[in-house]
Amino acid sequence: MKIYSLLIPIAFIILFTACEGDYRPRSIGTVDEIYVVMDSTEWNSDTAMAIRETFGRQIETVPTPENAYTLVFKDFNTNDQLDQLQEYKNVIFASPLNQDHTVSQFVTGILSDDIKQRVRNEESFAFPLSDRWVRDQWVLILTSVSDDALAQKIRNSEESLVSHLMKREFERRIENIYSRGEQVAIADSLWEDHGWKVRMQHDYIQVIDTTNAVMFRRYLPDNNRWMWAWWKNDVQEADFIDPGWINATRDSLMEHLAQGEREGSYVTTDYRRPLETKEIDREDRLIGYETKGLWRMTNDFMGGPFVHFTFYDPETDRLFMVEYAQFAPSVNKRRFVRQFQAMGRTFESDSTWNRTSRGEQLSEAQ
Repeated sequence: MKIYSLLIPIAFIILFTACEGDYRPRSIGTVDEIYVVMDSTEWNSDTAMAIRETFGRQIETVPTPENAYTLVFKDFNTNDQLDQLQEYKNVIFASPLNQDHTVSQFVTGILSDDIKQRVRNEESFAFPLSDRWVRDQWVLILTSVSDDALAQKIRNSEESLVSHLMKREFERRIENIYSRGEQVAIADSLWEDHGWKVRMQHDYIQVIDTTNAVMFRRYLPDNNRWMWAWWKNDVQEADFIDPGWINATRDSLMEHLAQGEREGSYVTTDYRRPLETKEIDREDRLIGYETKGLWRMTNDFMGGPFVHFTFYDPETDRLFMVEYAQFAPSVNKRRFVRQFQAMGRTFESDSTWNRTSRGEQLSEAQ
């Protein structure tokens, strides 16, 4: 079986980067919307279906399933129409090589002879471009020798293709979230007192602060959100961490940290609905897992989505849990789940942490 080269760097394209001195306009559109540029005769092709299944698949870990991305299919016949498409934030150009329509001619023309030969040899098919025509832009060129071949490659590489876009989306959401205001003092306090931190939005309020757990809430009438964290020292290894352990530990902690207004009520995992746990690719030493699913309130009629993170720091033998959740019956949840995913990825652990020299050790000894 051939191994396809995915998202390979293409040296023949000079990429613009959004930096100081780049005065081009910013891209238009939302971060969770993708313009899929294909010839209109191919909108029902196998390639189009593969793109819908990959980028437009349903998110099952929200109360009402929503598509991962909103897909808008477009064609073009003039340079002005192409110019307009090149202004959007997320754009996919998809076509087999050497077809008799403008999209294929555009795709064929933008690739070098070497790259086109790799496509014909079925060695490569996906080519990302960053900030190609405007600032803050993600573009993906998808091409192969035939419709069937391209669709198969897209399906076989679903996780890598979507992860590439989601990484860019998280960067955008982080920029947007904290541009509105950030409580730097809270992050600094967590770092100084407990040896870890996440970036904290401007209107979260601390409601719990113990030796090894904290909770923050963001109260809004129609959109109640909260975040809690728990940590443990002297964890010599992480081999025991798996989805079962993560969920059992979460439930045990939330029985005390996330209690409801009714007596005996507390937040727990809704095991009647799908749960997803995946390892996170990080660029530091930390081992991380992300769990997505739904919570429910015992002895009450409440529920909503959560995004949970489990981190292990092998350098300091410390284990951390960080969770974000929401109760907002009247709003769609996709945007907020993605915000939680982005915020959790700002987690950092102090590699120099030595609890014997901190107040935490004194508190544990009392």
